[in-house]
Amino acid sequence: MDIIRRVDEMMRWVRERHAAGEEIGVVPTMGYLHEGHLSLCRLSLADGGHTVATIFVNPTQFGPGEDLARYPRDEERDLKMLRELGISAVFMPTPEQVYPPDYVTYVDTAGPSQGWCGATRPIHFRGVTTIVAQLFHITQPNRAYFGQKDAQQVAVLKQMVRDLKFPIEVIVGETVREPDGLAMSSRNVYLTAEDRQVALVISRALQLGRSLYEEGERSGERLTEAMRSVIAAEPNVRLDYIGVVNRRSFRAADVVLPMDLFIGAIYVGNCRLIDNLDVCPKVYPLRD
Repeated sequence: MDIIRRVDEMMRWVRERHAAGEEIGVVPTMGYLHEGHLSLCRLSLADGGHTVATIFVNPTQFGPGEDLARYPRDEERDLKMLRELGISAVFMPTPEQVYPPDYVTYVDTAGPSQGWCGATRPIHFRGVTTIVAQLFHITQPNRAYFGQKDAQQVAVLKQMVRDLKFPIEVIVGETVREPDGLAMSSRNVYLTAEDRQVALVISRALQLGRSLYEEGERSGERLTEAMRSVIAAEPNVRLDYIGVVNRRSFRAADVVLPMDLFIGAIYVGNCRLIDNLDVCPKVYPLRD
């Protein structure tokens, strides 16, 4: 497994593989890996060619007062996990490699980046699209793998790929959950044992939305109110948002359709957690 820290070295590595007719899949991460990340790497490995994982805690997607400084990091642990999987290379640039002192160019977005996480974290998606566009140019992948847990991010990045004509297939891996149902996240390390139990309220709320849909409810407003009532019953949680959206546009759904998404975000202590659930499981393909 090659460990590469410089942009020019990564681009040279990529040129050599493409010159040999070999394909590349990329799995962008911010490190502190968990089974969700590893499942994306396995998808890439199963598709053949080379798999490149990127590890970079991207400063431009963190707003003032957010957890950039304390975001969990463990390089040795991450590299051990990736080495055991058998991926080809890990790209781990420094912030100075990605954003030199004269850096001024950003990829701005609208459409699916509006509202929800985009309202709570107003600079977040500009940072995400900027770093992912850079990683796409540096690693020149045939395929890129992202997790369904970050559903709005997936919608934003798919829009960017369409709009900027990246010749890349975007593949979405299913949300990986802890045995108790909590969606895996690097930020789960912030939660105490008591917080973990409280945090399960978000998955319960989303499951209620799905159950009510299966019983025949189609009103986005009524489904949202039912889910909101579940969150409101937990005194140790602060609600950011909960709702039902079109998974491509991320507009709120008035009349809920099978391909829509239940989405939510909560604060447990100082930890912000997001989750989502398909309105109808297995209806929407992860490759489209």
